[in-house]
Amino acid sequence: MKFLKAATAVIAALVVTPASAFTVSPTAFVQSSSTRHSSPRTILHISSWGDDGPRGNQVVEEADPETKIQAYLKQPQPVEARSNLDGTCLVSGLVKTKERTDQTIFDLLNLEDSAFKFDKIVAFVDDVKFAKKRLLSRHARYTGLLDRLDFSEAIAAGALPTVEQLDGVKSWVAVVSGGEGVDIVSELTQISGTAKAATSIENVAVLVTDATSLDEAAAKAAVESFASDSFSFTVIATGPINDKVEGSMPYMISELGTANGTVSAEQSFSRDEGLRMITTALALESGKNKAMTFTEVTDVNQTETKLVRGLRECGFTRPQEIEHMISKGPEAYMKAIEEFRTRVPKALPQDQWWAAEQEKLEAKEREKQKTADKDMAEKKKKEIDDIAREWAKREYFRKCMAGDMPYSEDEYIKSVWDRALFEGDLKYRMLHGQATDERRELAEFKKKQEKKKQVMLERAKAAMADLLDEDDDDDEE
Repeated sequence: MKFLKAATAVIAALVVTPASAFTVSPTAFVQSSSTRHSSPRTILHISSWGDDGPRGNQVVEEADPETKIQAYLKQPQPVEARSNLDGTCLVSGLVKTKERTDQTIFDLLNLEDSAFKFDKIVAFVDDVKFAKKRLLSRHARYTGLLDRLDFSEAIAAGALPTVEQLDGVKSWVAVVSGGEGVDIVSELTQISGTAKAATSIENVAVLVTDATSLDEAAAKAAVESFASDSFSFTVIATGPINDKVEGSMPYMISELGTANGTVSAEQSFSRDEGLRMITTALALESGKNKAMTFTEVTDVNQTETKLVRGLRECGFTRPQEIEHMISKGPEAYMKAIEEFRTRVPKALPQDQWWAAEQEKLEAKEREKQKTADKDMAEKKKKEIDDIAREWAKREYFRKCMAGDMPYSEDEYIKSVWDRALFEGDLKYRMLHGQATDERRELAEFKKKQEKKKQVMLERAKAAMADLLDEDDDDDEE
């Protein structure tokens, strides 16, 4: 029963704990890694280390970050969010068409596990009645958006909120739809001017879609108009919008107001991805006072493609991914590759040639040594055989002089050849200054020979017994 209660408490704790990319702390806004507990009953089998032994004894070769991006990307770390993401947030420039509800951005600002802690989210629209039909949905009720959602109507269709309408608003998210006939610079200038006049504004985030008409000079002037001591700004410009799923494409970030910060009509960008980028940049401390251009990347070999895919494969959340791309980007990745090249120089063709030549020389040396060892072994064998033969001949002569020799010289040498080889090996080692112990070695030799004779005798007896058995069987028949 106690076990059941404990298990129930653990499950309840897991259910109510949000899995978030942000936390409530104003300095660290990514969930910390779960604490890992090791069981005291864990048994470590040394055999599981493998042939190379414990990991601490193994030499790990440093991986090339260009071919293995995991060598560059470290474990995801908490990202710093802004500390003033509370109060009232106003969203303008959306809920104007029947083709879509435009609820995505409100859901992103209302996420429970995000850095946003807004008390009220105001939809600034041209027609409040129409907007309520689009936004007051069952989904909004289930997510708690209805508890925070409010509406404010423009004084005229397409108008921006006035200073009075921004009274009490702390964060302003504006969406500016570019295209033919739209003066984007004028829109941005009006937004910055109104924000400066509104005393409560602390954050301004502007998403400009279809910003193809913004050239370098115009974009620079528009960005400069946002400079203020009273609020922080974030401006993101994209090309024409498309309906691709959020996060389905890698992207490149450029500085708006520079030569590389312009977009063309061919560089379309996902609507939902753009909304994700502007809301995340609003949440991040690294997104403060930044003006950026986001474009999709289709080249699979481009650095941004490798980096974005690597971030996602390594388990980075969207806030962590976007923060990395804003604060570090491909520049830090390329620098890491360059530093690796300095530490571990890449093998050049001539290096490979020299290595191949060195391998050939070493192979020749090994073959030469092998031949020398073989010659030495053959020479040793011949010398031992010669000494053994001389010893056997002397023994034969000695026994002949004693008148006790029924064999010829060759027959005698063959009969004592094992002893002759022993004497030859012993003499060879003496002549070459190697350690010998004649008495001990001779005693061991005789002992082995005696055992050998016993084995041979037993085999002979067994063979004889078999023959006798066969003869007995023949007699019975």
